[in-house]
Order: sequence, then C-alpha cells, then structure tokens
Amino acid sequence: MSTVEETQPLFSHLLELRNRLLRSLLSVLVVFLGLVWFANDIYAFLSAPLVEKLPEGASMIATDVASPFFTPIKLTLVASVFVAVPMILYQVWGFIAPGLYKHERKLIMPLLFSSSLLFYSGVAFAYFVVFPLVFGFFTSIAPEGVQVATDIASYLDFILALFMAFGIAFEVPVAIILLCWTGATDPESLRQKRPYIIVAAFVVGMMLTPPDIISQTLLAVPMCILFEVGLFFARFYVRKDDEAEEE
Repeated sequence: MSTVEETQPLFSHLLELRNRLLRSLLSVLVVFLGLVWFANDIYAFLSAPLVEKLPEGASMIATDVASPFFTPIKLTLVASVFVAVPMILYQVWGFIAPGLYKHERKLIMPLLFSSSLLFYSGVAFAYFVVFPLVFGFFTSIAPEGVQVATDIASYLDFILALFMAFGIAFEVPVAIILLCWTGATDPESLRQKRPYIIVAAFVVGMMLTPPDIISQTLLAVPMCILFEVGLFFARFYVRKDDEAEEE
C-alpha cells in the first residue's frame, strides 16, 4: 500500500513536468509560426553589421543549394526560443516553486527575471557593440586581391556562437549570488580572489570568442564589471545561520 502511495506523487510530478514541457514547446511553436513569414527580414537584420562593413560591391553568398531557404528558417527557430524564454522560465518556476521554502521563493523569482534580462543584455551588447567592431576589423585586414564574401550559413553559426557566449557571460552576477546564497563561498572570499578572477575572465574570453583580441577583450571586460556587480548584490543574499538551521 505504501509503495502505491509513494509512486502516485512521482507519477503526478512526471505528468506535471510533461505538461509544462509541452506548454514550453507550444509557446516556441506559436512564436515560430508568427515569425517564419519574416525569416528573410530577420536574417537581413542580423546580417546588417557585416553587410555594412563589406567592401563596395561585395555581398554575402550561399555555397549550399538549400542554404537560402534553411538558414533563415534556422535563425527564426532560434529567435523563437529567445523570444519564448520568459514563458519557458515561467513554466520552470511553476514546476519548482511548490518544493521551495518561502525564503527560497523570494530569491528564485527575482533571479529568473534578472537572468533573462542579463542574457538579453549580453545578446544586445554583442549585436550593437561587438559585431560592428569585430566585422570592421576582419574586413579591413583582408589581403589585397582577396574578395570578402561570407557564406550565410557560416555567418549564422558565427553570430549564434557569439550570442551564446555573451549571453552566458552576462550571467556572472546571478552565478555569484547563487554561490554566496548556497554557502559555497562568500563575497569577502571572492573579493580576495579578484586578481585570479580577472585573469580567468580573459581566459574565458579567449576560449569563447573568435581568435582576435578585440572580441576577447570585449567579452572579458564586461565579465569583470559584472563580477563587481555580483559582489555588490551578493552581500544581501548571504545565507544566515538561522536559515540553514531551519532547513
């Protein structure tokens, strides 16, 4: 009898998980159906930073027969996931909230909101600040006699990698707050390790960005600034002894 009672909550949790996953996928599908008619316009918008830096008379090319069709569709699908992130996070929150303590619910919801905002900020920073500088640098150093003509599929892979790199890098404050709140470390200890963290930021920038000093620096410097922001707010989320005893 007890075994049956124990399995029922498990099945109910799995059923709820399935329903929330389906709602997340449905939200992405709805956004995709709304954006797919503008797939070429979306690609034109994201390719503008490179097109504006190309030499006069140069243009992007498609080396694969199906690239002119599938590349904008792929971009639209990724854009649909980005747009649907608030709905996806809402489903995540709805699933985990019942199992959290009251003080944990007060922390998680702001972190979900701030992590979304920081991710979007990282993507926007990459598009409006990094792309013009990087593409201007790449197109200006082409050897004489070499025509710069980027494949549209290769360009998409390149910008998506940078979007993910900057979006994840901008989550540094959230990561610091979580580390301090869980008791894994504290702001003072992180403050003492600041020189090592700055070096680590440039190493991460070197690993996540193309092999040029501009994009590496443009990723490392915001990470260092966001580290300081995380340190400032982490002091408000240091776990107290009475909270640990309560759990």
